[in-house]
Amino acid sequence: MIVAYGFANLLQSVAAARTTVHHTFDPGLLLRLASHRTYLVGLICQMTGFVLAFLARRDLPLFLVQASVAAGLGVTALLGVLVLKWRLPVAEILLLVLLFAGITALVLAAEPAPSRQLGAAGLAGLAAALVVIAVLGFFSARLRGAPGSVALGSLAGMAFSAAAVAARPLASADSAEAFVRDPLLYLLIAHSVVGQLLLGLAMQRGSTTAAVAAMDAAGAVPAAIIGLLLLNDRIWPGREWLAGVGFLATLVSVVGLTRYAAPQHQHTTARDRKHPMIAAGTAARPRR
Repeated sequence: MIVAYGFANLLQSVAAARTTVHHTFDPGLLLRLASHRTYLVGLICQMTGFVLAFLARRDLPLFLVQASVAAGLGVTALLGVLVLKWRLPVAEILLLVLLFAGITALVLAAEPAPSRQLGAAGLAGLAAALVVIAVLGFFSARLRGAPGSVALGSLAGMAFSAAAVAARPLASADSAEAFVRDPLLYLLIAHSVVGQLLLGLAMQRGSTTAAVAAMDAAGAVPAAIIGLLLLNDRIWPGREWLAGVGFLATLVSVVGLTRYAAPQHQHTTARDRKHPMIAAGTAARPRR
């Protein structure tokens, strides 16, 4: 799951860097991104990670699964260094180490347990969140540069967080018919599509790590809180301190990556976009 999300972040960022920058909340961006083979491969990786995360949410608490999704950022950074010759500051390297240490602590603290079901109020809350995120995304799409990356990435994280909340009880469906008829499935799809659009917009505006770190930071806290309060997420007795330290370390690391990440994309012109996929590495080199 972690590796799949890491590859997805990298490949989708390359495609976003080679697509004309959008300053509106235009769903057509997803169609333009889909014209890039690089993006489609990245989308397949993301769907693989999503399926694995969905299955994990059946019994594992959201604070652990969401933190594991966030760990994909570390894989993205390492792949960027090895494949695209990104140069990460020492601060980012230390934060990546902290990120993996935090996730290790969460793995040791998490107690597997089935989810409770969300009631009508929970469904209404997820629907309202979808509207709010979309409206905020409409206005945030006008932002440029690093502020745009962070704002849009944060909103993408909130959308994916809501999708995770919907997925936790949905994964416990006892039949295919119950799965298809559950309103949570369609809320999950809607939040995922909105989150994907927002993430694509965020990646166009600067650093991949900034966009993804903002997404993970904004998505981790709401899902963790809702999971513990409403969805029967559990911590092994006596390990509450370990869960707290691990979650704090994870959150600090992704927020820190947002602060220290430097722009890594040079957006291409229409002429550049005529080049084959192998040229994607050139489009995503650092500006340094």
